[in-house]
Amino acid sequence: MTLSVAQIDRETDQLVGEWLPLSEVGRRLGLTTGRAKQLLKDKRLIGVRRGGSEPEVPAAFIDGDDVVKGLPGTLTVLSDAGYTDVEALRWLYTADDSLPGAPVDAIVAGRHTEVKRRAQALGF
Repeated sequence: MTLSVAQIDRETDQLVGEWLPLSEVGRRLGLTTGRAKQLLKDKRLIGVRRGGSEPEVPAAFIDGDDVVKGLPGTLTVLSDAGYTDVEALRWLYTADDSLPGAPVDAIVAGRHTEVKRRAQALGF
């Protein structure tokens, strides 16, 4: 399985804001860059091309030395609902008044079960 990394559009890039190169993600997680790439292949993280030579990951997806709890499951649900990586990023970073805030903010705050339920509803 080869790593396919999407090119991101300007609007989604600006929604996300802070990004980390994959090599930095690996360093923070205590992994080699190869193992960090495996996280992208396994859909535990989303990485996109922003003009540099390596994929970049939203900084909010990393909590200290681990992936934010609940994020991989939410990414799986979004992928199963047919969302591309860029569409998933757009959904995660777009404010939802019923949460309140963006789904990614709720995941970071520990409300990932609530976000995952909303993502599951997208598939229907």
